[in-house]
Amino acid sequence: MADGGRTLDTFPKFLLRNAQSFADRPAMRHKDYGIWQSWTWAELLVEIRNYSLGLQQLGLKRGDKVAVVGDNRPALYWTFCAVQALGGVPIPVYADSVADEMVYVLQHAEVRFAVAQDQEQVDKLLSIKEQLPQLEHVIYDESRGLRDYEHTNLHSIAHLQEQGAAQMPGAEKAWLAEIDKGAGGDLSVMLYTSGTTGKPKGVMLSFDNLVISSINANRFDSFDETDEIIAYLPLAWVGDHIFSYGQSMTAGYCVCCPESPETVTENRREIAPTYFFAPPRVFEGLLTDMMVRMEDAGPLKQKMFHFFLGVANRVGERILNKESGGSAMDRLLYRIGDVLVYGPLKNRLGMSRMKVGYTAGEAIGPEIFRFYRSLGLNLKQLYGQTEASVYVTAQPDGEISADTVGTPSPDVEIEIADNGEVLYRSPGVFMGYYKNEEATRDTKSEDGWVKTGDAGFIDTDGHLRIIDRAKDVGKLNNGSMFPPKYIENKLKFFPNIKEAVAIGHGRDYCAVMLNIDLSPVANWAERNNIAYGSYQELANHPKVYEMMAQHVDQVNQDLASEERVAGAQVHRFLVLHKELDADDGELTRTMKVRRSLINERYEPLIEALYDGSTEKFVETEVTFEDGRKGKISATVKIEDAKVYATEAMKEAAE
Repeated sequence: MADGGRTLDTFPKFLLRNAQSFADRPAMRHKDYGIWQSWTWAELLVEIRNYSLGLQQLGLKRGDKVAVVGDNRPALYWTFCAVQALGGVPIPVYADSVADEMVYVLQHAEVRFAVAQDQEQVDKLLSIKEQLPQLEHVIYDESRGLRDYEHTNLHSIAHLQEQGAAQMPGAEKAWLAEIDKGAGGDLSVMLYTSGTTGKPKGVMLSFDNLVISSINANRFDSFDETDEIIAYLPLAWVGDHIFSYGQSMTAGYCVCCPESPETVTENRREIAPTYFFAPPRVFEGLLTDMMVRMEDAGPLKQKMFHFFLGVANRVGERILNKESGGSAMDRLLYRIGDVLVYGPLKNRLGMSRMKVGYTAGEAIGPEIFRFYRSLGLNLKQLYGQTEASVYVTAQPDGEISADTVGTPSPDVEIEIADNGEVLYRSPGVFMGYYKNEEATRDTKSEDGWVKTGDAGFIDTDGHLRIIDRAKDVGKLNNGSMFPPKYIENKLKFFPNIKEAVAIGHGRDYCAVMLNIDLSPVANWAERNNIAYGSYQELANHPKVYEMMAQHVDQVNQDLASEERVAGAQVHRFLVLHKELDADDGELTRTMKVRRSLINERYEPLIEALYDGSTEKFVETEVTFEDGRKGKISATVKIEDAKVYATEAMKEAAE
């Protein structure tokens, strides 16, 4: 793609295009001190140009690595483009990482500059400065609390912008020349993996990877400069980098940053974005909150709500997909329901203008998925990886199913290896892992095929179905297949279960450890007059165990009906006395289970699941918010679950 003789192959070049083509259109919004601040594309160019010139004066050179640490703030997104304009490489870091976690990434990436959101992030960086000899300058966005800090190597973004503005207009020509030096094959960003099986790996993505993937995604769902998105996902996650940066730059649409992570839902209602992404847990939480609110509504509202939900279940998806079917009366009632129920619900969710919504990361419950679609919300699933610049598959309009993750995205090829592992090749395939050629060779073939590590198959409609992580699919001692993630996702479909860990490979049967979701379970306890003093006490309550037993029983019935996994029904379960926590190393920062660590830390409980014990005393180390260590002890109960005979077992018995 070219614009005025300039090939559009880097994001700074798209910024120049947008500032000319969409000059007066909104490029970014941020709610600050209760007021939405806005920048047009023309204004955004000035902010980024001055910032970039300030960085250049500070000594930023082509190839320098720049860490970016914080929440979704306009200035942190500007950092990406300001750094890239000079040929530097931004490296976003998870904002909730503790200082010790940041050390490895910043050391490995050889970071010279770090940009932080606020005092909290600056303090983290300064606390590890001695371990980072290459880190020369720390730059911050929010100045509150930093006035009395030593500023020799500490700088505010506002100050750098002032310095950059002072160089204008004389410096602009040289700055534009730096942008023109950039090319599609250059390294655009480095994103570190979550490190579920070891040290995080630095995924190198080129401008070509990100630009082509972003353009293809925009064309797939018809996004343009009129669309809006709310940016609330971690900056270090590839999804946010594509949705809130890459696709915005290439389409010209507006990115809206919330006031804080706690106000995302409220701010989404105010913005009503046309494009929205959330992992299944967010959609589950929104539905749970909605249902809890309805419990407190009057009888008439409850009756109307459930009546029109019944209508939506019958014809909502048909109408969304523009399909025939359903009675004329139901279609009329659906239009009435849209005024009385569905419309107000969508407005409450902040989705009244949503053109497309996506969910990914793990399986979403079919009932939850169908609920949103029945309201007329075009919610779809995609499957992606950091190494793919997100997109591997996505669901085309009219071909939506809760059981699949869609067909290959534009320009993506997919193959299934002999062992069932999903392989893909596309323009988005990463350049390699930074300073790790061995891992690159293990993941990416010379002709560009990437091993996903996921087991799956293509169904008769050409849609990809993911079963589990290929390395995690095991076998029970009786030879039955044991897919832990598949079982865990079925359990997490229940809003009362926040996390589940299935155990079974090389053992006689499958067992699970569960985490309750405190919000819905606490609300349920309040409605049922169940008193408790702590998470631990509530998790161990007999009534909670009864609830969990019902959920496990339902999952076993589902598994029994599926021949391939029927042998992996849950025989025993327990409810953990604490939440699995990323700060304790049990989850990654993207909330994926670290199985090896959990197997080691909870070994006494795991053995108790298999030795016939009905309870087990356990003491577990935890990390508090301020970094201090402590211990939680409890006597955890262990329950048996009902196992159902399959049709094959019944036939064998006869």
